[in-house]
Amino acid sequence: MINTTYVLECSINGKAVAVPVPASKRMSDILRDDLLLTGTKVSCEIGRCGACMVLLDGKPVNSCLLMAYQAAGKEVTTIEGISAGEELHPVQQAMLEEGGLQCGYCTAGMVVTLTALWEKNPTPTRAEAEEALCGNICRCTGYEGIFRAVERCGLSIKREG
Repeated sequence: MINTTYVLECSINGKAVAVPVPASKRMSDILRDDLLLTGTKVSCEIGRCGACMVLLDGKPVNSCLLMAYQAAGKEVTTIEGISAGEELHPVQQAMLEEGGLQCGYCTAGMVVTLTALWEKNPTPTRAEAEEALCGNICRCTGYEGIFRAVERCGLSIKREG
């Protein structure tokens, strides 16, 4: 059998990493199994639910569909890299304050997706938030708390600005 292991070199949550991995390994598995970054959840494993969402060079992607080699030389941000130490990102704080989570399984993917939206547009409309979240499924909240969190983030920016 041919050895297809190589060293994946990329940046994860702002830190350079070099991880020996099989070429066929998915990024979600590398994050969870090799790097113990278990905030990235795996659910459907076919890119439909968004629980495994990470940022790849600032853009949300399903890590269950991202092969290791596709992350080479890139910046990967997981839910663990969203906050600034103990200080929550505004999206995380708003989700907490507005009840934008229940069981928590989809929360990491939602926060990652909304963080990308917020970085691009700190005051999105509900329609823009709905479009951004079209690849994320939540089975518990009914989404209203999530959309209130988006609105709260926008209002806090408007008050500060």
